[in-house]
Amino acid sequence: MSMAPHHGDDHWPRRLIAAVPVLPILIVSALVLVDLVGGTGMTWVPLLATGPALAATTCGPRSVLCVGLLAAAMSVTLGIRGGAPDSQLAIALSALLVVTLACALTSARRGRRERVLAAVRSVAEAAQHALLQPIPATVGPFRVAVRYSAAAAEARIGGDLYALVSTPYGVRLIVGDVRGKGLPAVGTAALVLGVFREAAYDEPDLLDVVARIERSLARNLGSDDFVTAVVAGYPREGHLEVVNCGHAPPLLVRDGVVVPVEPDRPAPPLGLRTLSGETPALQVLPFTDGDQLLLYTDGVTEARNHEREFYPLAEGLARHTCGEPADTVTALHDELLTHVGGRLHDDAALLLLHKPTAPDTPATREPSGAGRIESCSP
Repeated sequence: MSMAPHHGDDHWPRRLIAAVPVLPILIVSALVLVDLVGGTGMTWVPLLATGPALAATTCGPRSVLCVGLLAAAMSVTLGIRGGAPDSQLAIALSALLVVTLACALTSARRGRRERVLAAVRSVAEAAQHALLQPIPATVGPFRVAVRYSAAAAEARIGGDLYALVSTPYGVRLIVGDVRGKGLPAVGTAALVLGVFREAAYDEPDLLDVVARIERSLARNLGSDDFVTAVVAGYPREGHLEVVNCGHAPPLLVRDGVVVPVEPDRPAPPLGLRTLSGETPALQVLPFTDGDQLLLYTDGVTEARNHEREFYPLAEGLARHTCGEPADTVTALHDELLTHVGGRLHDDAALLLLHKPTAPDTPATREPSGAGRIESCSP
């Protein structure tokens, strides 16, 4: 009876080769060769410590020890060949072994940190999916694309928030920015999104949705904390409702022209209504076939290049607007990263809503690049 091949065994030679510290071994070999050719005795022996030191930057502790033992063996060989005194050979060998052990310990600690970091990133990724749920490419009559980049490269999540849901009262969405950073900002974002998703299904009036978020934040936020946000809804054909609470104005694209949707009556950010006494106003806009609406956070418009110039979002949107929201958002995101030189210093979110003409309305609800979250690093 023939035995089926074990596929795991097919890869062990490759894994072994990948684990071999090639560069450190080459350096040790080169130093030994130079010493042998030049006949300099113990002159090059101290430099053999560069082998385990270099191995510690990329390899595990076992590989570091192997390189260190190889270097030690070569140092003994060179010392005996050059007739070095026993005391000098013992000192050089002891120093090499101490460096090797220190490098092995450093490599072990680096490996532990990498495993912890991988676990943290995994947890952050799960938290991100729970907090910022992926948005389908098609919701109701709209095509949608989202791109969110956390400034903290390893965190994956931050204080910017977005959500889009289909409710009995039409499609409703929110894009917002929590004051502050870190875990407190993430907790506040989770609170806002939880209340929004619940209220969006329960409240017929969009202003009542905003009021419920306001009441929840008033109970849970500190006196200096707040959230800027735009809450929008599409209750009936051709009508878009917008409530702006201290947030950057959305950009409306109609017939290739980009126009900021300034609020009729400025309102304070969520969480500050009790201090100002002002209430947000409902703004109704015509929103018909072919129209697009871009909502974003200040991490986009306040991104600066090396000359301290802000990113011109409206101009970029006018350049990259097309019939496919995912392509538009991707182009804007790539241009934004190019503008800042590869790394954002604040969280940035882009959400583009497109009302296609009836014949072009997709029949499926396949997720696309919507909801993708990235860590920006050079």
